[in-house]
Amino acid sequence: VGLMEDHSKMATIAFKAEGDYIFLLGGSSGHLGQSLWLREVLGREEGSPPHVDLVAERKVGELVRMLISNGLVSAVHDVSDGGWLVAATEMAMAGSLGAVFENDCNLRPEFLFGEDQGRYLVTVNAENGEAVAEHCEAAGVECVGLGHVGGDAIKFPEDKVYHEVVIPLATIREANEAFFKDWMEG
Repeated sequence: VGLMEDHSKMATIAFKAEGDYIFLLGGSSGHLGQSLWLREVLGREEGSPPHVDLVAERKVGELVRMLISNGLVSAVHDVSDGGWLVAATEMAMAGSLGAVFENDCNLRPEFLFGEDQGRYLVTVNAENGEAVAEHCEAAGVECVGLGHVGGDAIKFPEDKVYHEVVIPLATIREANEAFFKDWMEG
């Protein structure tokens, strides 16, 4: 017997609907030691792995399980390998829906690609957004609003520091699908 009998409430990793909010649960500090970003972007393997706090991980995990059981979230992905931006991209590709991240979203690599443990990316429809935020506060779990599901690209709007960034899902999918073929041939 699984954790849930009613599979209609089960969340998957795929983005489901335009306009759903995207929340990061469990903290936003951003640990880059031994990370995918450090290895793939900078070509370095250094630093300590992320700190593991089993009590904090359990608290966030139990919250996420409750949110799923109560049908308050539509998609869930753990944030461990590559950080929340990699998780969001995987969710976008799985659901064939893009994401628009807010102007005030922190664009530091530590925030985007940090591999801190015990974190989850969730999507929530507008009707449930306030309830999810209240559950997070009651559980003592940090909840950061990142943006919303929408369009056919991963998009960061222009702000005072950065130019607009738009990466079409078709481009991401093409790069993702070419990797294994290129690796086998090269």
